[in-house]
Order: sequence, then C-alpha cells, then structure tokens
Amino acid sequence: MSSPAKVAGFFAFCVLGTMAGAIAYRTWPQPLQTPHGAYPSIKLEDGRFIAPYPTRTLLAEVGRFDNELTAYLWFDYLRNHAVASPSQICLTVKEDSGVPHYRIYLIVPNDALMAIPYLSRLAAEGYITSYTLAFSNPKALAYLQEQTSLFRATYEKPTAHTLETLPAQALLPSVARFLIFKSQTDPRIRGTAAQYSLSLRRDQASELAADIIAVAKFYDLPLDVFLGIGAMENNYLDVPGDLEHAIWKRRPARNDIVLKRLRRGVLVSDPSMGVWQITRETLRYAHELYRRDTRDYSLLPPRLRPPEQLQFDLSDSHVLTTYAGLLLRNLLDRFDGNVAAAVGAYNGGPRNPNPQYAAGVNLVADYARTILERVPSAAEQPSPQNPNTAPAD
Repeated sequence: MSSPAKVAGFFAFCVLGTMAGAIAYRTWPQPLQTPHGAYPSIKLEDGRFIAPYPTRTLLAEVGRFDNELTAYLWFDYLRNHAVASPSQICLTVKEDSGVPHYRIYLIVPNDALMAIPYLSRLAAEGYITSYTLAFSNPKALAYLQEQTSLFRATYEKPTAHTLETLPAQALLPSVARFLIFKSQTDPRIRGTAAQYSLSLRRDQASELAADIIAVAKFYDLPLDVFLGIGAMENNYLDVPGDLEHAIWKRRPARNDIVLKRLRRGVLVSDPSMGVWQITRETLRYAHELYRRDTRDYSLLPPRLRPPEQLQFDLSDSHVLTTYAGLLLRNLLDRFDGNVAAAVGAYNGGPRNPNPQYAAGVNLVADYARTILERVPSAAEQPSPQNPNTAPAD
C-alpha cells in the first residue's frame, strides 16, 4: 500500500508533466529555461502542491537591450500594462568590456506551478519575447531595486531640456527608438506572429523620425503633438486602414473610384493610407493647400516635397508626412492656435472636432515629451551599476 508521501509525489509528478507539456505547446520552439539547470522540488503546503526552486528569490529575465531609452520604454510599458504589481519589475544595467547592457527582471513567485505559466502567458500575449529564470538573494535584489529607483528618478524628475531647444541631430535617434517601440506595442499586432515583422525596422524608423522632425520644424508644429497624431492614426505602421470607407459627392472628380451612382450624387471609395491614414479626399484637399502655399519648399529634403500633380499611390511615401504636417498647420491656423480643437478636427473635420481623439493624442504627446526631453539628462549621468551584486544568470 502506497504511503501518502508517495501518492503526493506521484501526483505532483503528473501535475508537473502536464504543466510542462502545456508550456512547451504555448512557447514552442523556445526551450524551457531553468536557472543553472536546477529543477524545482515538490511540496504539499497548506493543502496545495507547490514546486519551489532551491533559492529564496526567483527572478525572470524578460528583456535585454543595448540602449537605455528602449530598455526604459519597455520597462515602463510592462510596469503599466502587463505585470500584476509594478514593484515586481526591475530595470538594471551592467557593463561588459565598457559596453552597458540593460536588462529587465521580473520578481516571480518561487513556485514553478505559478511562475512558469505566468511567464508563458506574458510571452503568448506578446509582452515579452522570451524569459530565463535566475536565482538571486535578498542583497542582490535590493540593489536591483535601487538601480530601478534611480532609472525612474532620472526619467521622472524635471529637466532643463525641451523639445523646442534640442537640436534635430540630438532628437533623431531618440525619436526613432520611440517610433519602433510604439509600432511593436500596437495592440492590433501584439501577441501575433506579425508583431516584429510588421513593426518598424531601424532604418525605416530613422527615416520616418527624420521626416517628422523636418516637417514639424518647417511648419512650426509642436513635435510632441505631431508624434501623438502619428501614434493615434496607425502607431507609425504602414498597414491598410479603413479600406471600406466611402463618401457621397455630387459629382465624381478625376481619378475617383465610383461605387454607386444615384440621382443625388455618386458614392466614391475613400480609403485611408499609410502611416498618417490620410484618405483620398483629404489627400486631394491637402494637395490644394500645397498648391496655394507660399512657403519655400526647397527648404525641405527632396523626398518630402509634394509633386506638382496630385498622386494617389502614396501609401508608403515620405510625402504623406508633409501632407499630414500641412493639414495640421492649416487647422492650427483656422482654430487660432487651439491645439485641442485643431487635433480634434484632424480626425473629425473642422465642423465636428473629435474630443476623444484629441485626448488620446494629448496622452501620447505628453508621454513623448516626458521621455524624449529626459534622454539627454540620462546620458549626462553615470549609469547606476555594481556588477558584483548582479543576480546569477
């Protein structure tokens, strides 16, 4: 007759085997990672099975980065969107041959039956790409939390830098990284196989960042607001917009795609396109504004100058950024500099500004300003590090 301990052990073995199979199915083809090849033991505690590792503190490395801004953006995103408690996430830095490497750790329960399914869910939902478990100790953990506090203080304290005074070359790499981050966390693709294939590549982000900065300067636009519009429209992704959108007109114009004809007018296709989700009709209006504009467009890089004749095949064109900037500039002038009204009209039209859209743009704009203005301050400070107290990995 089997003893209760043997029965419990056999049952726990079955539970762990089932759990491992489920985890392998959800995270394939990535292998199940364990710290130093150690495996959990099986215990019955308070009427339930637990599977602790031989350590007092269990961490999971869930992100590794080669630059501070990207690391902080992902740290802040996980802190506010994915983890159960913001206090359970750490951002750290350690130098290797003089090169800083940034890592994000989650403090997870020392129980494989809880920690591994939790981490697998984060991976399946696209919040993390992978994870590696690591042993630590209270002293090392305290230092990781101290590093985290220093990073947060750097990105939350007041700064003398402003977007208006920072030169374009100083802003360019930071804006590019911000665009990549926003494209990777777009809720439409997060957690799908397309998450990283559709998001911006570094070269694409650098080009778009340069375009946004140049157009904002040319039209004297608030850069943070312009970034906010790009995020609200398509998170800087070049993916199809509302392909079914159509409008009624009294008569068709040249190049219109007529869907229906009635005595009162015609229904024409009016899909949105590109990063800025500009519709065909809005593009037609923006080009008319350009033809009447008296600004010296030779001051813009050639790729940003609109053609003399209106072109509709511009879904991946740099010129769409110029049109978007001109539309916003026109609305700011029409609303006497009232940013909220102009931004609402960018989405809902001058007769029906959309306050919810304006509020969303404002949230992104405030966040972009907060982060981008503090990047120079972060670069001017020594990195918080102590390689002797890093967790085992």
